[in-house]
Amino acid sequence: MSTLARRTAPAIAASRTAPPVLASRQYPAPRAVLELLKPVTWFAPMWALLCGVVSAGVPVLEHWPSILAAALLAGPLVCGTSQASNDWFDRRVDAINEPQRPIPSGRVPGRWGLGIALLWTALSMAVAAALGPWVFVAALVGLALAWAYSAPPLRLKLNGWWGNTAVGLCYEGLPWFTGAAALTYHYQLPDVRIISLALLYSAGAFGIMVLNDFKAIEGDQKLGVRTIPVQLGVRPAVLLACVVMAIPQVVVIGLLWVNGWTTHAFIVAGLLVAQLLLMPWLVRNPRKRAPLYNATGTTFFVAGMLVSGFAVRTLATIP
Repeated sequence: MSTLARRTAPAIAASRTAPPVLASRQYPAPRAVLELLKPVTWFAPMWALLCGVVSAGVPVLEHWPSILAAALLAGPLVCGTSQASNDWFDRRVDAINEPQRPIPSGRVPGRWGLGIALLWTALSMAVAAALGPWVFVAALVGLALAWAYSAPPLRLKLNGWWGNTAVGLCYEGLPWFTGAAALTYHYQLPDVRIISLALLYSAGAFGIMVLNDFKAIEGDQKLGVRTIPVQLGVRPAVLLACVVMAIPQVVVIGLLWVNGWTTHAFIVAGLLVAQLLLMPWLVRNPRKRAPLYNATGTTFFVAGMLVSGFAVRTLATIP
């Protein structure tokens, strides 16, 4: 779940006064369905899945069907479900703020948006079941969070603490776990060190999600979306984001070091230093510089994920 699309949530008044959406067609246009599933958001979970595949330490060419199915699950299916669900439950406010979106524009008419989200949920569960019991469990957790993020009564997206935690787990931890579990022999639970890395990078991703919240603070305040910058203020929020991104990586470096993966530990440490050098620049003007930091510092963050995956792949050869 992408970043998961977090367009501003509807205010109660807006939802009551939103004009009715008139469907101009009986069936959704194929391009509109693809737009609804928002492929641009698939990259983050599929990258984490790649890290999980690498960490499993098995020959890739011998397991390409499982890898392909896992990639389909992490990106187009589970992440796609989250996007369709989000658009459906935001359809009334989108009719006011973004009427060109697939559902309010009528290109995905009637209740097709909800139907696609439900169908994609079922397809996700079917593919996950074929990849083993632990992948199925991970998919159930991811799908539950995807729906809870947007759907009432929970609507986790309305509170930055809950929403960002859900997104971090769905974009980093669960796909990593899925990639490792899908390729672990005899459907066994992946090694605890692999699971630990997945969870640590999920925690770090919370900070990345906070950076995404700086772009719409005023709108979020008006609509009652309690993001971290809205709740804490700009400077405390950006400091929190930096700390939350850095600390899990420090723990990762320690985990790699104590297990004897010293070269990988040094590489991840170097990538962290690069982030730390950029963070003071980010803190001075987070609202303007967060997008550029996401293109630089966050790139170093996700590169460290892959380096860590290569480190633990040796576990597959250890009796």
